[in-house]
Amino acid sequence: MADRVSLLAVGLSLGLLTLLLLALLWFCLWRRKKDQSLYQELPSPVPSVPSCSAPVIQVSQCSWTTPSEIPFTLPPRFTTQTRGEVKTEEEEEVEMKMETQRDILAHRGSLSVRSLYPGGTVLAGLYSVPPLKEVVAPPPGMATRLCFSVEYRHSGEQLMVTLFRLGNVPPRFHGNITLVELRLLPDDRRPRQAKARGTGPDPEFNDCFIFQVSGVCVPRSILSVCVLSVEQNGKRHAVGRVLLPLEGELGRAGRVLWRDLESEDDTQCSELGDVQISLSYSPTLQRLSVVVLRARGLQLLTDTGVCVQVSLQIHTQVVKMKRSCAVTGEADPHFNHRMTCKLRVQHLDEACLSFQLQQPTDIPSEPPVLLGVLVLGPFMYARGQQLQHWMDMVNTPQEPVRLWHGLSRAT
Repeated sequence: MADRVSLLAVGLSLGLLTLLLLALLWFCLWRRKKDQSLYQELPSPVPSVPSCSAPVIQVSQCSWTTPSEIPFTLPPRFTTQTRGEVKTEEEEEVEMKMETQRDILAHRGSLSVRSLYPGGTVLAGLYSVPPLKEVVAPPPGMATRLCFSVEYRHSGEQLMVTLFRLGNVPPRFHGNITLVELRLLPDDRRPRQAKARGTGPDPEFNDCFIFQVSGVCVPRSILSVCVLSVEQNGKRHAVGRVLLPLEGELGRAGRVLWRDLESEDDTQCSELGDVQISLSYSPTLQRLSVVVLRARGLQLLTDTGVCVQVSLQIHTQVVKMKRSCAVTGEADPHFNHRMTCKLRVQHLDEACLSFQLQQPTDIPSEPPVLLGVLVLGPFMYARGQQLQHWMDMVNTPQEPVRLWHGLSRAT
């Protein structure tokens, strides 16, 4: 009897232990299932996009995105495909072309925050701009003309010059690159440069330049526009020049102006006469070459002839001086007088060239009569066209720069 009681007690204890283990196992499984449901991954709010379409950028994915960080794009329209549809590349190209030719309003919608929407494509044909030659047609005639506008803003003391186009460029320059250099005389040291957007008889520019100048100095200023033709080897040719005094043009601010280019050979600069000079500088050899070619319009007093004296000076020290022989019997003498001298690069901003046209007298002991003087050099010595000639020589090394200059009276 005692053995039966002990066996019954052992069986009950084993059964209770087994039930306790099963309950514990069930509790663990239930707890694990509950934890997995809490950390279940949320579905992505971004809709799927077909692989044939262009990438679409989401406007905003976070509530803290600032307006400056919102990316934006206008993707092309797309059509959804099922998995059973398989299209070749040619069919896709044809379909895309047909989609772009449809009405642009057929896919209207708003691109809002926290949403994706294909806005469509931009049709370039809707935004075509008429050619500039149709907007600003040149006046009748065969002269080479420049089209531009001038406007002065008193609030910011800014002179705004807009270049539009050239008209009737000579045929020998049709295949070359056209450059335009602008200066505001007499105090502008560095030219502003514009390059034409094409070649041919009517090249276009459509460039805008701003000169900072006070309202007091504007009426006394002259806008100089020099048109150059550049060959493929870099050689430059002067097409012509426009000199526009601003005193009478400020009242017509913003109007389109056409001005004929004046050839330098046809422009009389001074009542005392003009002289044509060629300058070139070689930085490698540190050599300055000066050639006095010819003169015109001189006010000769006698028939004894005329000569030219060229001197190079650094500050107040004369470095070299050379005088030509007297040329007689010509109202417009040709000198072809050359002078070369050594000049270091660091002295280009400190040196200047002085030219004196002299007429010998009948008495050898008396000094010659001074017909006119000319000074070419940097900003320290010259202004206007004389300064421009010097700067062109410095900016185009080893290339002769030839210009006409007007003579002035000796002071």
